[in-house]
Amino acid sequence: MTHQRLLFIFSIFLCTGFLIPHISLSQETEKNIAENIDGYHIHIALSPYKNNDTIFLASYYGKSNRLVDTTVLNENDEGDFIGPEKLPQGIYFLVSQEKSFLFEILMDDVQQFSIKGDARKPSELMITGSTENELFAAYTRFLGMISPRLNAAQQSLKAATTKQDSAKAKIELKEFGGQLNSYRDSIIQKNPNSMLATFLNAAKIPEFPQPVNGDSLYPFYYVKTHYWDNVDFFDDKLLRTPFFDKKLEDYYKYYVDPAPDSVIKEANYMLLSARESKEMFHYLLGKFTDKYINPEIMGLDKVFLFLFENYYAKGDTAWLSPKQNKYIFDRAYSVMANQINEQAAPLNLIDTSGKPVSLFDIKSPYIFLAFWDPHCSHCKEKIPVIDSLYHAKWKSLGVTILGVNVNENEEADWKKFIVDHNLEGWQHAWFTREQRLAEEKTGQADYRQLYDVQETPTFFLLDEKKRIIAKKLSLQQFDELLSTKLSKQNN
Repeated sequence: MTHQRLLFIFSIFLCTGFLIPHISLSQETEKNIAENIDGYHIHIALSPYKNNDTIFLASYYGKSNRLVDTTVLNENDEGDFIGPEKLPQGIYFLVSQEKSFLFEILMDDVQQFSIKGDARKPSELMITGSTENELFAAYTRFLGMISPRLNAAQQSLKAATTKQDSAKAKIELKEFGGQLNSYRDSIIQKNPNSMLATFLNAAKIPEFPQPVNGDSLYPFYYVKTHYWDNVDFFDDKLLRTPFFDKKLEDYYKYYVDPAPDSVIKEANYMLLSARESKEMFHYLLGKFTDKYINPEIMGLDKVFLFLFENYYAKGDTAWLSPKQNKYIFDRAYSVMANQINEQAAPLNLIDTSGKPVSLFDIKSPYIFLAFWDPHCSHCKEKIPVIDSLYHAKWKSLGVTILGVNVNENEEADWKKFIVDHNLEGWQHAWFTREQRLAEEKTGQADYRQLYDVQETPTFFLLDEKKRIIAKKLSLQQFDELLSTKLSKQNN
């Protein structure tokens, strides 16, 4: 598989055209800009917009966008974005009052400039007073010329029905892609300290090289090793781009082994690298927390625990609100007690006849633990399926099912559901209200926290030593896991 290197790093509306003639600012505008040297002042005169039209200034931020300022055009169809303090650097864009994206601009340290022209033709806009945006405008014009050719070649390759057509399209893609890459390289070489060069470098993904000495994995590891070569994790302005967050997500999706220890190593490296940047550090810690606090892949909540123990618990999150902080700490305590390959917490319950039931008294090669509520619609659907799997396959594999009613107010309905659905061969139990109140007095953590029962149904699979083998999978995944384990044992 080869990577596509023809991505445009900025989501510009591309149009061909030429630079319009130089436009002089009015003396009043020049004065306003001069007087606002410590803040920002962006003067706009955009057709086809008219008097009383509203134009918005926004910035990228990770996956989302942030509204920064608004201006209402005057009788001369002009407006001004003005603020007493400079804006954070990055890529910004203008939006019409109809919420249509207009065009992008670069916001560097020089934040007093003017924009004039037809917003429908971003490659023809005249920007004065900003060297960065003049360079960006030239880049935009080149994209306006090369992108139609690239798009046409890509469409030709998709539509190719013969080897000759496919080969021709590939040659064109290589030619036009080479022109684009050469142009980008020339910007970087001629303007190495520019913001545009920084962004072009940061957006790069290395080309896959040819295998070395027959090593088919060499290209993969080469790209992974050099993936972040041109990225400084303490550079806050990368957050205000449309490419940084996607590059980050692609790295963890395609280049990081989805094993907890591998993810922890990568995430911790980035966080330590971003320590000098408060904003980047906050962003990365928040992103990794969001991703792994309730992970899509079983076992990756270990990453969240690492973040909690090494950052949150050490007081590195003073910027969080009390509500956010409480949620993080509560979630961590819920996850700690039920990690994969760790022993499950003790579970002392009462069965349907009022007799005590202890999880650790159950002797079985495997225990399938099901927390459910007789009034839960998903439970009503899943519990009979579990029973079918149990009688058709799991019972013969040595599985014992412990069904735990989590609704302490519904003893009658719980017992009725068991009888109505013939849930025979299970061990049925619940945690009574009296038990809960007694544990609360002693300050003990209850089973909901120990087993992270945030919703119903919640499932766990334990081995004979009561170690957690799997949790919160689909029933099909549990079934496949059991079948695989038993098959390996038999072999």
